[in-house]
Amino acid sequence: MHMKNIYRIIFTAALLLAGLSACSVEEPVTGGANEPEKVSPVGSDVVTGELLVRFDESVSRILDEAGLITKSAGAADRSGILSVDEILDLVEGYQIERVFPVDVRTEEKARQEGLHLWYVVRFSEEHSVEKVASDLAKLGEVSRVEFNRTLKRASQTKAVPLTEASFKAMRSSAKPLKYNDPHLGLQWHMVNNGDLAETKFIAGADVNVEKAWDLCAGDPSIIVAVLDEGVDFSHPDLKANMWVNEGETWRSTEDNDGNGYVGDYYGYNFAAGNGIISTNGRYDTGHGTHVAGVIAAANDNGIGISSIAGGTPENPGVKIMSCQIFSGALAGTVLDEVRAIKYAADNGAVILQCSWGYISGAANPYDWTPQFSDDDQWKQSNVLEFMALDYFVHNAGSPDGVIDGGIVVFAAGNEYAPASSYPAAYPEFVSVAATAGDYTPAVYTNYGPGTTISAPGGDQDYYFEYGEGPNTGAIGCVLSTLPYNVSGSAGPLAGYGYMEGTSMACPHVSGVVALGLSYAAQLRRHVNAEEVKELLYSTARPIEPFWNTETPKQFYKFVTDLSQVHLSSMNLNNYKGKMGHGQVDAYAFLQAIAGAGSDMTFPNVYVAVGGTSTLVPSMYFKNGDALTYTVTIENGSIASCESVNGKLVFKGLANGQTAASVKASNGETASFVITVRNSAAGNGWL
Repeated sequence: MHMKNIYRIIFTAALLLAGLSACSVEEPVTGGANEPEKVSPVGSDVVTGELLVRFDESVSRILDEAGLITKSAGAADRSGILSVDEILDLVEGYQIERVFPVDVRTEEKARQEGLHLWYVVRFSEEHSVEKVASDLAKLGEVSRVEFNRTLKRASQTKAVPLTEASFKAMRSSAKPLKYNDPHLGLQWHMVNNGDLAETKFIAGADVNVEKAWDLCAGDPSIIVAVLDEGVDFSHPDLKANMWVNEGETWRSTEDNDGNGYVGDYYGYNFAAGNGIISTNGRYDTGHGTHVAGVIAAANDNGIGISSIAGGTPENPGVKIMSCQIFSGALAGTVLDEVRAIKYAADNGAVILQCSWGYISGAANPYDWTPQFSDDDQWKQSNVLEFMALDYFVHNAGSPDGVIDGGIVVFAAGNEYAPASSYPAAYPEFVSVAATAGDYTPAVYTNYGPGTTISAPGGDQDYYFEYGEGPNTGAIGCVLSTLPYNVSGSAGPLAGYGYMEGTSMACPHVSGVVALGLSYAAQLRRHVNAEEVKELLYSTARPIEPFWNTETPKQFYKFVTDLSQVHLSSMNLNNYKGKMGHGQVDAYAFLQAIAGAGSDMTFPNVYVAVGGTSTLVPSMYFKNGDALTYTVTIENGSIASCESVNGKLVFKGLANGQTAASVKASNGETASFVITVRNSAAGNGWL
């Protein structure tokens, strides 16, 4: 079986959810309905004995009073709603709990968005999930019932390992590179000087990041959530740039920070339901680690690869939060996915990296099972998924931070289809198509309506001349980090390998956005999410001028399986105007960021009586890391402040407001207001 078809994620009966690519293509699936209904469409791949139920707002108080508001109480055996309990009492093993655990810091926002009304209802698998869904949907207290679907993988195939043969394609005349990472010369997608191999590489057909590195290499205040397989947090090229939850301890069995998740130190394994991020399961491909390496592998450290926003030893890069929704033989579910999305927003991520989605509605039905074709069709069939993504878009970031709102980046899909897949195609998200090392569309990429931007994703079939066996054409793929147990290499090459797909183009865009926000942080600029997307698109480079549309692009389909016996071609004229706004350009994007937004200002402080609120003052002053700060509070009976490891910790002492100011050691002063009030109902700022 050819590598482009070996990694599938089945999302409903016979429907594919693709996204994780092992020098392979993939991207996704589910069943859909064209009109809104109270019960979502059903497929045979639903989770038995489990439903996702949205209750009407009128019964919210009843659910809270039943004790379901607290995660510490675990699942309950009564909802407190008589009609619901009467139905579910007929099915053994009835339990109910909130879809989204209570996080006291963000509970008010969750309620404003209606996320507190979603519950997981569990019951004996002996009872028909469709029958129970139908019975619940008849109740006035229930506004929506959705089936929880599994995300099941259908292959064990790994990435193409990095071998010495790959280095034979590097020409001795290669130009000196900015960083000392030994594999950077093979990363044409980062720095393409046109001197890798003999043909099919054009200078500049990359993300134009080398010039951008002169401005900024990354900033640890920017967090990218990788929704994927787990990220190898011990990898020597990644461990310095892993996000760490300072409120937790490694392998803790308690929810120390009260965010609803136990032991979430590097993120959370939503598929397994614990804080242990894993990469060594039998069915793990290393995809999450590969994605993370493109974004934030450590640069200029003398080992491995370079990345877009991984920083340098002197200036650390962006942070990777591992939100694991695939874990070994365990199949993740929609429940895992939506929890991961909200978790990312609530814990500081401002970019959601999503190399997964559904099969394009324009895909060839002979090869695929086409899915959603328009915005309404997707939203109406996936209400909970839409609400979770919408929550991230509007609630990630901060009005007082670098960015207000969140950026969601999806892979456009790999079905050769003339339309992007969903959710990528939805206007609020960034949808990434894939290109080869000569700016041409990758032979597998989706394109057309819904596609907003392109990025290097690799094109193994197109580079069939290079390499042998499984390594055939690998030089044209994306080189990045892999867990050692799946890399297939030995010695200094271990921990690295090739993959391709729009799922690899996707992290290039996530990385560029992260680098741009890092530059904004460095300049102490504040931007909003919509503005960032507009700048991303307006600075993209045209790629069509590099195409030879008079001659079809030729490639050997399934080259690693069938060798050179299946010659195919693609007419580039069909792709004109359909690869989004062009290829992502890191340098141009950073230049645009420098003139965007507004200066960051020191924010007002809100804190509960007896509680604390923490700010990092260096974020609000240029060259702030080199300064010291003195805080003056007008009324010391209302609040106090102390400096702890470069952070200002404010404590609420009594109800009221007081003026305050902070003075930096360079003489700059900022005024602000501290507001202190009682905590309501044990939920902070409710």
